[in-house]
Amino acid sequence: MPRMLRRAAVLGATAHVASRRGQARAEQQQQQAAADAGAAPPPPPEPVEVAAPVASTDSYAELMRLKELLDAGVLTQEEFDAQKAKVLAG
Repeated sequence: MPRMLRRAAVLGATAHVASRRGQARAEQQQQQAAADAGAAPPPPPEPVEVAAPVASTDSYAELMRLKELLDAGVLTQEEFDAQKAKVLAG
């Protein structure tokens, strides 16, 4: 890529980033001014429950622990399969 085109690309990207930061700063100042004027701030977003990923993470950790026990020779393959079925069943 010719040097002038690279320079134009860098300058364009820099201008874009600066513009976005300026917009964000202006929005923040508007929100601060509204808060200072006594306007009620927007309500906080409602919390979202994240129960499913936690359960899958726990089952993953449990399966990894069982695999380590199998590799260490503490569990037999049959015991590992039985415990794995229990973990995956719920």
